[in-house]
Amino acid sequence: MSQSRRIAGIQSDVTWGDRQANLNRMIRWLEQVEVAESDLVVFPECMLGGYCYDSLEEAWEFADSLPGEATQAIRSICKKNDQFVAYGFLERGNNRELFNTCVLIGPDGIVGQYRKVHLPYLGVDRFVTQGREPYRVYDADGMRIGMHICYDASFPESSRTLALEGADLLILPTNWPPGADTFAKYLPNARALENNVYFMAVNRVGEERGFRFIGQSRICEPNGSGLVEGPEYGEMALIADIDLDRARNKRLVRVPGKHVIDRFADRRPDYYQKLTDPHSLVRRLDNGD
Repeated sequence: MSQSRRIAGIQSDVTWGDRQANLNRMIRWLEQVEVAESDLVVFPECMLGGYCYDSLEEAWEFADSLPGEATQAIRSICKKNDQFVAYGFLERGNNRELFNTCVLIGPDGIVGQYRKVHLPYLGVDRFVTQGREPYRVYDADGMRIGMHICYDASFPESSRTLALEGADLLILPTNWPPGADTFAKYLPNARALENNVYFMAVNRVGEERGFRFIGQSRICEPNGSGLVEGPEYGEMALIADIDLDRARNKRLVRVPGKHVIDRFADRRPDYYQKLTDPHSLVRRLDNGD
């Protein structure tokens, strides 16, 4: 099997509170030739209903079930195009729990889902329930995909866990607002480099209830270089060809016998114990502490 894949990130606008309009927008993107020919297409966080809600009750009205009408419609396109699609939406759970979710769909239906673990005090994330499932990697016809959402990438442990689980590509549907410009500029490249994986961050554009989103989506290769990036304003399909073998080869021989880098084999987990200690706090260095 060829180890080359074509991936697409859709930097799109979103219509607040209108699932049907946003589903139609997704379908129109998926009908474009370059997008239709991609093996994987990723849409932004909360693509289906928007992000700027002021209460759980308000957001619940525009949430969707899993599976639901949208997943069925996208699955039909995946089957026709022989591709995989990931998008963000608000998911209705049991007991009136609401989740900020990314779902991955393929020709045969739902492949996997991820519920956002790290929740900022912002937009609908103020009212959703934290995801409780462990990070998992999903197979999309031989391409190993790890999903996380927006603020999750501020925590390097998320990306590293998915990389250790064998991900070739990390996808990050986002809703980056003003103030996240440096995040957009540096973090995708750093996460790709430190884990030797491909990284695709897909942000939205436009305004929602007076709140602006800053675009700047990007696809990075395993050495941290950018392959393609979107503008701050305006919709765009970011298309890139990736080589899965590059993400799987963690031992980088730069000068044989003299310079070898392996960021997985060279890890020293015995020194990282505080990373898994829920009671550890940032140590204060002032006042002689």
